Amino acid sequence: MGLQRVPRWVKPVCVILGMALGIGGASVACAERPNIVFIFTDDHCQQALSAYDDSRTTTPNLDRIAKGGMRFDRCYVTNSICGPSRAVIQTGKYSHLNGFKTNRDTFNGDQQTFPKLLQAVGYQTAVIGKWHLKSTPQGYDYYDVLQGQGPYYNPPMLTAGPDGQPVKREHTGYTTDIITEKTVRWLKEGRDPDRPFMVMFQHKAPHRNWMPGPKYLNWLDDVTIPEPETMWDDYSGRTRSAAAQAMTMARHLNDRDLKLAGSGILNAQQRKVWDAAYGPKNEAYLKARGSMSEKEIVQWKYQRYVKDYLRCVRSVDDGVGVVLDYLDDAGLADNTVVIYSSDQGWYLGEHGWFDKRWMYEESLKTPLMIRWPGVTQAGSTNDDIVSNLDFAETFLDLAGVPVPDEMQGRSLVPLLRGQTPADWRKDFYYHYYENPGAHNVARHCGVTDGRYKLIHFYALEGKPIDDWELFDLQKDPNELSSIADDPEYASVRSRMTERLTQMQEMYQVPKDTIQPVKRRRARN
Repeated sequence: MGLQRVPRWVKPVCVILGMALGIGGASVACAERPNIVFIFTDDHCQQALSAYDDSRTTTPNLDRIAKGGMRFDRCYVTNSICGPSRAVIQTGKYSHLNGFKTNRDTFNGDQQTFPKLLQAVGYQTAVIGKWHLKSTPQGYDYYDVLQGQGPYYNPPMLTAGPDGQPVKREHTGYTTDIITEKTVRWLKEGRDPDRPFMVMFQHKAPHRNWMPGPKYLNWLDDVTIPEPETMWDDYSGRTRSAAAQAMTMARHLNDRDLKLAGSGILNAQQRKVWDAAYGPKNEAYLKARGSMSEKEIVQWKYQRYVKDYLRCVRSVDDGVGVVLDYLDDAGLADNTVVIYSSDQGWYLGEHGWFDKRWMYEESLKTPLMIRWPGVTQAGSTNDDIVSNLDFAETFLDLAGVPVPDEMQGRSLVPLLRGQTPADWRKDFYYHYYENPGAHNVARHCGVTDGRYKLIHFYALEGKPIDDWELFDLQKDPNELSSIADDPEYASVRSRMTERLTQMQEMYQVPKDTIQPVKRRRARN
């Protein structure tokens, strides 16, 4: 399909918008205006996506995006937790400026967001699936979103009623499939085919508590998933925060997580299928548990947990295939940029953990794959430091919309063209705020340049602390032993500490939300 015709009124809007914002033109002209399909999951890590790591599973449809475009190997999130990540994507601003620092917050939809700017130049905008920002979506011509986190089966969803106010509608079925069906229906019937569109196709999966769809309840039963090499980590090489968390598979996965109890959201027919799959497996485990060692029980928990997680991912992959096939069949693929990402990374047993939140690599990194036919080289990879902070700017640049000065990221369009700007970022700032909170991960901030990573833990269980960790990722990629007090790395620590201070100033991090960054001499 060729480039879509631009109504005569759109180009003046682009110019007027740029003048109003006081910024220069974008690198993609208004006349080019590709469609944008943004596919987003919750808690999907790179190590559960075969385009990155095929040791646990295969994701053939998601891999189609990487094979047809670019895989980014260092996409870092600014704040590794669900709602805050989504707020960053909407605004292109760090959590402290968009006002959504923890999952307890409510997103202020009145602020500037990228979908509002796309609407202003004639794009049709839609968000379907998980929203998780509490307030009603703004800037979307159509929304149909899960209420809160949303369940894996039979989800209530919110959409605009005849009076424009949100109304709740009940659904029966598997949530991943329902979100896929709604997205395809909007693509087929809900949009004006003469206008470009941006749709956010957003899944709950594979968020906790990892309830697989009927099709995959027994998938992987005959497979043993390899254990990660750090699964039996004792945290002895780091500060108190690593051991204080509440996210171990050994102690913190509950019976509902493990499918030993609690499936009340299922209707009678769904429960029958569920019990037929899990009943015999649970019975065998409970019968043997009394004679199992502690280690064997943790190993069983790992297999149950990781298989259910991968089963949820498999249904997502199927749904992505349905949408990609529709783009092909409808002649839309050639003029549609397809982006896949997740709100952050995740632990699949690394360090004995599940969940996210940390600045450690598994949760700092998130998948990012972008397919832009005719522009981005198929099968290419990129190792620049990019971020979810850049997504809003990228969407705007793709549409030919000037990026507001208040946004703090940068468009990825040059990278997608194979040209990394000389002044592209060389390091990255991270900040996590939710403590006290679920899983008891200490508040922390830090900076990484991809080789070295400095983390400052400054609050735990409501009390100030002043703990520092430094890692040489080249020598210690699993981040097992902090070298913050190693005299051989004193100059590295000094340089990284100075950079941390500079980045806090650059990103306007309020002084009252963090402990002051202090220079400390390494101990001999």
